[in-house]
Amino acid sequence: MRISGTFTIPALLNGVEVFANAPALASVPGVEASDRVLVMIHLDGGNDGLNTVVPLDQYKNLHTVRPDILLPEKSVLPITDEVGFHPAMQLLQQSFQEGNIGIIQNVGYRNQNRSHFRSTDIWNSAPVSEELRTTGWLGRAFEHAPSLFKANKDHQHPRAVTMGTIVSESCQGSVYNHSLALADPFALAPIPAVVHGQPDDDHYGQVLGSIRHLFDRTSNYTETILEAAESGNNLADYPASNQLAQQLRNVALLISGGLRTKVYHCRLTGFDTHANQVLESDHTIGPHAHLLQTLSEAIASFLEDLKLLGISHRVIGTTYSEFGRRIRSNHSNGSDHGDAAPMLLFGNCVNSQILGTNPQISPEVDISEGIPMEFDFKDVYGSLLEEWFSMEASQVKQVLYQDYQKLPILSPCEAPFAYGKDPTDPFRLASYPNPFESSTNIEFEIPEGIVHLHIF
Repeated sequence: MRISGTFTIPALLNGVEVFANAPALASVPGVEASDRVLVMIHLDGGNDGLNTVVPLDQYKNLHTVRPDILLPEKSVLPITDEVGFHPAMQLLQQSFQEGNIGIIQNVGYRNQNRSHFRSTDIWNSAPVSEELRTTGWLGRAFEHAPSLFKANKDHQHPRAVTMGTIVSESCQGSVYNHSLALADPFALAPIPAVVHGQPDDDHYGQVLGSIRHLFDRTSNYTETILEAAESGNNLADYPASNQLAQQLRNVALLISGGLRTKVYHCRLTGFDTHANQVLESDHTIGPHAHLLQTLSEAIASFLEDLKLLGISHRVIGTTYSEFGRRIRSNHSNGSDHGDAAPMLLFGNCVNSQILGTNPQISPEVDISEGIPMEFDFKDVYGSLLEEWFSMEASQVKQVLYQDYQKLPILSPCEAPFAYGKDPTDPFRLASYPNPFESSTNIEFEIPEGIVHLHIF
């Protein structure tokens, strides 16, 4: 793994037969995977939603309960008469005006757990109530409807990629994690081929067989990712010192290069702003402002790159954080662990709107109180599965929870997808990357007959 730079870390069941014991995956007849991509950005640490999406109609009471960290009212970038962005998010304000940003207010879950670790587990596993789930919400989706998330039949393209060195637990399946951790697509080295003998038919042989399977799959991924990185392109400028921008730059590069991964996970750390969240002399600058500027510049560069590459119709993204911050500020010019917070969606296929209402701020609010939940995050996840990946609502309920309610978070956006005159015919045609500059791969499948392939 050190040589290859890629990491596929499975969960071991009884220590053996990691892949051989994987459950049979049910397919949906007549339903094939599209080339749509979802990008998830974790704002690690618990983002202060009240200073990110500012409820201007509550400003007077906000000034009462958080005077030492509240932004000056005139500095807030207006989105509507009642809502504004942090002044460091000027590029996202522009993207909202262009129709590429959606806001979902007050997203969380009931009985909020304010532990970083447990709350992150909850967002990744999407449990019902207080139950513990050992699988991730995407891992269950991949296994419940594999035909919707099929990268390719030869397992050369991972279903999900986490930009970093640790795979996302949201992609944990019943047996192994469907995500691949990738720090730098250009730092990969081919894994030397090894000729294996037949392992013994005992416990040791079973473990060895599983490790070899993992080795072979990682080797396939390494070659495919290197090829995509070398074939891909970036046409927008990304700020070099912006860690999130460099992650998203690599995401755009791999998509444009033909990697058929469905989900990418990115991460921006530092949002645990208990102290010195802002400068005392100027609340518009400080650590939180720097983080939001980093987020804004990274997403804006990514959206511009997708547009220039001609793949905007294929990609949407969302931010999430394990919790928001409390309504009252603390005595250290910071904010403590809270409850709900806004989520941002980005892409030209999102519904550019503010879904939900501004939180109501009481001047008598208790020191421990956070923003109450208006939308369950599982409904956001479910709406992405249903609207973006075409999963049936009944399937979404099985993957997430039976009380799932679809939210209107996406706008009609048709991605080009090749098929025969009758989509039910046993004929399949696909090309990737699409669109392309110098080269593309064309796949077709028919039961039998002579094929004439014309390219214009």
